[in-house]
Amino acid sequence: MPPGMAAAPIRRALSTAAATPPPPLSSLTDALLATRLASHLLTTPHLPAALLPASPLPLPVHLHILRHPALPPASKLSFFLAATPPASPLLASTFPLLLRTLAAGSPPLLDALLPFALSSPCLATLLPSLLASLLSASRLDAALALLDAAPPDLLPRLAAAALPSLIDSPDPIAAVPAIRRLLPIASHPPPVRATNRLLQVLSKENLCDDFRYVFDEMSRRGLPSNVRFYNICIHAFGKWRQLDMSLKLFGAMKAATPPVVPDICTYNSVIRALVVGGRVADALVIFDEMRSFGIEPDVFTYRAVMNGCCKSFRMDDALLVFQEMRSRSAVSDVVVYNSLLDGLFKAKKLDEACGFFETMVADGIQCSASTHNTVIDGLFKNGRAEAACRLFYELRRKGQLLDGISYSIMVREFCKEGVGDQVAEALELVKEMEQRGFVVDLVTITSLLIGFNRSKRWDLEEQIVKFIRDSSVLPDAIRWKSNMMVALRGPQDRGKDGTAMFSFDGNMDDVMSLVNPVGCSDSGEVPPNNDPKDDWSLSPHLDHLAKHADSLNNSAIFTMHRGQRVQGMGAKTFDADMVNTYLSIFLAKGKLSVACKLFEIFTNLGNKGTSYTYNSLMTSFVKKGYLKQVWATLHERGGQLCPNDVATYNIIIQGLGQMGKAEVASTIIDRLSKKGVYMDIVMYNTLINQFGKVGKVEEASCLFEQIVRSGMKPDVVTFNTLININAKAGRLKEADKYLRRMIAEGIAPNHATETILVFLHKEIEKKRQQDK
Repeated sequence: MPPGMAAAPIRRALSTAAATPPPPLSSLTDALLATRLASHLLTTPHLPAALLPASPLPLPVHLHILRHPALPPASKLSFFLAATPPASPLLASTFPLLLRTLAAGSPPLLDALLPFALSSPCLATLLPSLLASLLSASRLDAALALLDAAPPDLLPRLAAAALPSLIDSPDPIAAVPAIRRLLPIASHPPPVRATNRLLQVLSKENLCDDFRYVFDEMSRRGLPSNVRFYNICIHAFGKWRQLDMSLKLFGAMKAATPPVVPDICTYNSVIRALVVGGRVADALVIFDEMRSFGIEPDVFTYRAVMNGCCKSFRMDDALLVFQEMRSRSAVSDVVVYNSLLDGLFKAKKLDEACGFFETMVADGIQCSASTHNTVIDGLFKNGRAEAACRLFYELRRKGQLLDGISYSIMVREFCKEGVGDQVAEALELVKEMEQRGFVVDLVTITSLLIGFNRSKRWDLEEQIVKFIRDSSVLPDAIRWKSNMMVALRGPQDRGKDGTAMFSFDGNMDDVMSLVNPVGCSDSGEVPPNNDPKDDWSLSPHLDHLAKHADSLNNSAIFTMHRGQRVQGMGAKTFDADMVNTYLSIFLAKGKLSVACKLFEIFTNLGNKGTSYTYNSLMTSFVKKGYLKQVWATLHERGGQLCPNDVATYNIIIQGLGQMGKAEVASTIIDRLSKKGVYMDIVMYNTLINQFGKVGKVEEASCLFEQIVRSGMKPDVVTFNTLININAKAGRLKEADKYLRRMIAEGIAPNHATETILVFLHKEIEKKRQQDK
């Protein structure tokens, strides 16, 4: 049939449609009309109104167009908007079909449906389905625009529908602001599975504030009876040093209706929280209770317990747990061995560490790059630099398991003393890092900058720009240095050496408030367990801790992790890392006033210092005798800016010794020990020296015995100090006893030992002359 003959009846039907309501179209007429519209839409996505009849199109025509496989999504959208009134009774069939079509073929076109949906009287039907399609297509901005425009009575329902999709989106972190906005107004909370996923992502990204907001909102609505939810929250609060929250959640599990039964992951999370909070003794008690009640520890349990023991220098306990793990044939991994190896090196047990390294090989544990890094770093820090270098170069020659951290350790050690040849060797290692494809990170670059400053090898600084090509860190560091030098040339508005920076009018004798800050309950000690015995409890000690969790809320005043010069967390810590680097450079050169001015510029820009920042300044204040400024700095921190670490208390003890208050320093150590804070050998050495200066040699000897009992190994400084103070006190036999013990333990003397031995020899000769 010629095209003109087919079109004539259709034109006549359209011309009479306005005059009288047409009878129902036959199937043939529907097909002809649908075919004509589809043919037009295949050539252009625009549908003029002249092609549409005055009466609404029947459903078969709509379905034919929307299901047409050859029509592009834009043409289908154009047809729908032109042919469908907002109040059409066909929307229940056509709108979902269009949503599926656009979501599959061209998701951005979904945005154009928002004005149509808002103008329809069927808001309660259209908006939820459109919102679901926008969220599933990751059209977050359009979904939020829909929520902004939604009527108030529909908003709670829409918010509840949107939350699971936002949480399950490919980038839930980007959706966190929207989630925080919708969570309080949603008609019901998201499903527990979605909530767990959200909390796990927030915990992994260390978004503590967002995590706490979601947790508080869930608490307001009623915590779900889901063990995974509790495990995630206990783990997160524990790693953020909120021990009281972790323990309260454990107590809430038992108090829930029905009770939530803890599993091995729950106990692992609680043990880890106790370790991070410095309560290793409690963690060991709970570990023992687990085994006695038949809860079999897994590799993560052993990891947490041994990690806590190693970081608190309880190496005897760590080795006992390790031996038990081996005897039970528990699956162990290289992480457990690395943790023990690191602890032995830090406890100055060099021989035991080297023997344990051989045990790893005998047990068939495949050493990782982290293992070699631990050994190299431990050898350097135990005075075995030659052995560390030999191991590194041997591994490099064999091409075995070295990474960027291995090179960074070597660069740090070569740059530490600032000797020209060693700094040049460090530069060659950095070139090799670049050639091998390792990332030259900020830690490595700042080590080089320190070496250049100490050796005054500015020619080497110019060389690194030429071969470090792929890192944006180096240009940023050099640009930062240039800006810093310009800022330091400006007028200084602080007093000489920065003594006016930390003004203090308080009582210097009130140093104990640093151990028990205001707002912390009692002394951080848990009351004795006088609770009635619960025969059904799997961990009575943990139940007791959970009941008294509020007394443990001061764990933030101390951290076992020593502050790091460079945290290396990208732009988030870049300024603090660079400030710490140049503070160490200026303070090493005795330029306290320049360091204080740099700190002033840094803080005036609204930045906060780290533990390393404050400890560096306080160390120089102590050396200069500015003890009031030390207390002022401590009170400014107040345990809030950043937690105190071992180095902080070393400075406090040194300052108290200079003030002649060695007894107060000893009291602080006792108090910290009761709180579960474990001191390192530097802290003991400092206090032994201060006792010696005020003539309390017996107390110094008692501290030495305490070191031995705690599982730490005295180092060369310990013995040098004990030999020196005993010799000056005329206790020559005791001095000789410590000298012989030092030799018997294989501790190599240093230059200070030689000076002390010369003095000891003179004293012995003088004593002999007096006896004659």
